Amino acid sequence: MDLSVEGKVYVNGVFEQACIGVENGKIVEIKKILKADEHFDFGNKLVLPAGVDVHVHFRDPGMTHKEDFYTGSVAAVFGGISCVFDMPNNIPPTTSVECLDDKISIGIRKSVVDFGLYAGVTNDNIDKIEIMSKKCNGFKVYLGSSTLSLLFDKKNLPSVLDKASLSGKPVLFHAEDEECLIEHKMVEEKLSDHLSSRPAVCEETSIKEVLSFSQGSNAKVHVCHVSSCDGLELLKERRGNVSFGVTPHHSLLNVEKKLGSQSFYKVNPPIRTSFDKETLFNALNNGFVDVLESDHAPHTIEEKNVDFNEAPSGVPGVETMYPLFLYLAKKGFLSFQRLISLLCIRPAELMGVSKGRIEKGFDADFIVVDLKEDECRIKADRLHSKCGWTPFEDWPAVFPECVFVRGEKVIDDYEIQVSQGFGEFVGV
Repeated sequence: MDLSVEGKVYVNGVFEQACIGVENGKIVEIKKILKADEHFDFGNKLVLPAGVDVHVHFRDPGMTHKEDFYTGSVAAVFGGISCVFDMPNNIPPTTSVECLDDKISIGIRKSVVDFGLYAGVTNDNIDKIEIMSKKCNGFKVYLGSSTLSLLFDKKNLPSVLDKASLSGKPVLFHAEDEECLIEHKMVEEKLSDHLSSRPAVCEETSIKEVLSFSQGSNAKVHVCHVSSCDGLELLKERRGNVSFGVTPHHSLLNVEKKLGSQSFYKVNPPIRTSFDKETLFNALNNGFVDVLESDHAPHTIEEKNVDFNEAPSGVPGVETMYPLFLYLAKKGFLSFQRLISLLCIRPAELMGVSKGRIEKGFDADFIVVDLKEDECRIKADRLHSKCGWTPFEDWPAVFPECVFVRGEKVIDDYEIQVSQGFGEFVGV
């Protein structure tokens, strides 16, 4: 056996003192005592599955001054994430086999974590879904305009869902209705204006449309970054292969709280009211939400530090998502069972990758945390995204001291141990 890792391991929903046996990057045994060529004993420290982030924007290619696959993946692994799935709104957009090939090669060359890619669906490439499905892990449909979004006409949705269902790949939706957004569009001077220009009814209308079109379809459907209690209520009644995600910024921040420089908190969908925030957090806790996703969407400080109406929408979050919620679990605001379901098990299931669990046959991806000592305050100057700021400055968090990816110690004592190119494309 290549490796054994000993600690207080999360197995079958509980923590127990155990050893994880690893061979060729896979978990092969979980026992009280194991012998291996190399052994790491973490004592009473917690060993949990590494996270899977189904929603990142690493800006590569085309906008690498904001982020690239190396810096984004380094941020991910320092935050306990071993696998990411990157969105298609790049320059050029990832809407063809050629662009997918280019992006795969970028990720293979630069990433330090495993990764997958989405193909963007436009009104002009629906007939290419089958061939693109051989190169991507899923499809992204933008029903409302956002940063460099590939705006899609909803009347074409039945055709997309039919073709995607044949591939078995999920279709992810940015669910804000474009006609509703146009109706409410206004000059924005502050966050409350942004909220008024993208009201919850736009999300609610779009989610209704997605649910209606998905009825009777075999396609896997995922609604991204649900931000409102109205949208949440609709999705509680979902049937079939419909899942949805919530972000840290929508479930922890609210527009009524003093947030500092407001342009830095501009994001689509917008940060909403304290009632929306609390409803979303409660839904994370009680099992209604499938996935916690970062929607890591970095812009530089210079780009954000302008008049509100001119500022781009998006916030970084891949490095802080797991640590923020580890702290909340430590304090008892969220169970470890729910956290691991939201960040590890369900995202891996959605994307069809053998990650997210400490079980035989799964990738040996796990993190080590010391709840007695690892608590700290988030500081932008200690984070690793190229953008250089965070919406969670000074928030308490628990960062992993060690991270394993496929049995390799990628982070050791809060220091990176691998070079760019260690990450693998998780295939199709």
